[in-house]
Amino acid sequence: MSVILATAGHDDKIRFWEAPSGVCSRILRYADSQVNCLEITPDKQYIAAGGNPHIRLFEINNSSNQNPILTLEGHTGNVTSLGFQRNGRYLYSGSEDGSVKLWDLRSPTYSRSFDSKGPVNSVALHPNQAEIISGDQNGSIKIWDLGSSKCINDIIPDAQSSSTSPQGRVAIQSVDVSGDARTLVAAN
Repeated sequence: MSVILATAGHDDKIRFWEAPSGVCSRILRYADSQVNCLEITPDKQYIAAGGNPHIRLFEINNSSNQNPILTLEGHTGNVTSLGFQRNGRYLYSGSEDGSVKLWDLRSPTYSRSFDSKGPVNSVALHPNQAEIISGDQNGSIKIWDLGSSKCINDIIPDAQSSSTSPQGRVAIQSVDVSGDARTLVAAN
């Protein structure tokens, strides 16, 4: 099986490429919005695409089906970041609407929503599978506990930059956690 690269953007299309040859092998149309982010399920069967304000899941290996198999509705702004829980049953998302949402993929509506109090740029799942980390445009890194449905830590890095939020903080563009959970990284 060859390596497949998926790309998307403001042209409302998701493209699948044969990476070694650079040949575009398939194009899916993402109706009514640009695509802001893509994420592949752990089993590599589906690709999730975040737009404005929907999240749509498409089959990767069924080129005859051009339609999403599931549309998730609940965000009211651009979806900026997506990820899947280890077994692929749950998807988590962040949005410019200021929310972090957890979705059970057996339902088209979210199962939990967290208010970040600012547009969310990035989300990551802690390796313990019980916490979601978010980075927002207000310069906060928040840790959301899925058991209690609460923010258990709000970290505001001390940084100076010319690109600050209205509160004078540097926006967090990306967050991630190492597989051994010993390191949390955030970039602005």
